[in-house]
Amino acid sequence: MNYLQTLLTEIWEITLSMAPYLLFGFLIAGILSELISKKFVRNHLGGRSWLQSLKAALVGVPMPVCSCGVIPLAASLRDHGASRGATASFLASTPQTGVDSLMVTYALLGLPFAIFRALAAFVSGIFCGVAVEAVTTDKEAADASPDQGDEVSERKTFLQKIGQMLKYGFISLPAKISTAMIFGIIVSGIISSVIPENYFADRMGGFAVSMLLMLLIGTPLYVCSSASVPIALAFIKAGIEPGAALVFLIMGPATNAATISTLWKIIGKKQLIVFLAALTLTALGSGILMNQLPIHIGDSPLACTSCEYTGPLQLLFAILLILILLVGSLRPYFSRFKKQTKDCS
Repeated sequence: MNYLQTLLTEIWEITLSMAPYLLFGFLIAGILSELISKKFVRNHLGGRSWLQSLKAALVGVPMPVCSCGVIPLAASLRDHGASRGATASFLASTPQTGVDSLMVTYALLGLPFAIFRALAAFVSGIFCGVAVEAVTTDKEAADASPDQGDEVSERKTFLQKIGQMLKYGFISLPAKISTAMIFGIIVSGIISSVIPENYFADRMGGFAVSMLLMLLIGTPLYVCSSASVPIALAFIKAGIEPGAALVFLIMGPATNAATISTLWKIIGKKQLIVFLAALTLTALGSGILMNQLPIHIGDSPLACTSCEYTGPLQLLFAILLILILLVGSLRPYFSRFKKQTKDCS
């Protein structure tokens, strides 16, 4: 009974801490979904210069696309003329961050950590894109036959745009990440309740071992950028170095079986190997650099640390977040049930 109470307390504290930031992130994500069109992205990612990788990373870092959502978008970019390097840059930088994820990072790990994470995603995108383009021959680049078809533009009124922003931010986006988000919060609670604080501090055999452990855990694991943050916080509380936790935050969202298999198809086997090597080197380098900097965890002024006092507004945000995540996770089942009912009628 004591363990269950501790687990529920850890889950509730994490939810309280991240609720206002994640809700704000959803709002900004909805706004960006209308301001940054897919056509705009496609028009700026052709060509083989390092500038395409730079632009792909610039677009990818704030873009509110989860680890699964980035796969069809990247394939579409490739089909519409994006180079292999730009596609790799987009696939490396986009799933690592996003406004919703950065707000959660700020809430749980502090502003310096959030800024460093965004910079690491940006640099890793450029590095992966340039590395992939460097091993791509002119013949391989010429073999692509992108579809340059025009998109049909849809004119919307101001109110329609506002409606689309709110729909994407609080309905469509949560439906894509809710299950992973709930999973991340529960896993964080389990780690925090089972593993004592600073348990790994004297048991890991040094920073290098902890980085390799996070690399091994993060690479095959499917976890979105927002859901990875509470898990990283739990690892840090258990004694993992912040730099090692950053390795997990880079590799977890950016690599999984689906992403790797998709990359194999759209950029090639050789380019995939280079992509994974470049991303791994960037993750390890970022982790080492972070540990050399005076970055303190939990510098957010509004983060709930002990939750001894919880104001009504914070409670409201937490309840609202729980409702949004529950509806988002159940939405696919409602849609499937509705379709089956329609087919039967």
